[in-house]
Amino acid sequence: MDTFEQSPETQLGRAMFDELIWIHGMIRRDLATVERLAADVMTTLSPAEVQRELKELKTSGRLWQLKVNCLRYCHFVHSHHNLEDSVFFPILRQANPAITPVVDKLEADHRRVSDLLDAVETASAELTSSASDVARKRVAETLNELGRHLLEHLDYEELNAGPTIRRLREL
Repeated sequence: MDTFEQSPETQLGRAMFDELIWIHGMIRRDLATVERLAADVMTTLSPAEVQRELKELKTSGRLWQLKVNCLRYCHFVHSHHNLEDSVFFPILRQANPAITPVVDKLEADHRRVSDLLDAVETASAELTSSASDVARKRVAETLNELGRHLLEHLDYEELNAGPTIRRLREL
């Protein structure tokens, strides 16, 4: 353990970490919702039902919910990671230079998650134009891969950046 992480936690640091956990909780909850919707598209809707719902574009239809939730979710995660990269990570590096390898990995994770989010958006758009089993499978697979990587990233960040975050004295 480096000397920075031997210092006591601060009120500001604890509040920042609690906010990070809260945001990560929203990401985890929304990811579970989007994955459930993708599973429904994969397993319970016939191609005829898919086409009917696409034509109607009902806000209560499962495909519409999948597309909107995917896009909203992808935008939220992109925004969260961009904010961390541009504002928060430089603060962590300055506060505790020993955390640099952790921040480097988190930034690399952000790039990977960004690519996966783009793949989810592309797969969602393909599902809108084609109700094929291939399109359905691609949505399910990209969501599952995103889920694995994103959950690993969130856990890593909480575990490895958490001690520094909880000791921040100023922003």
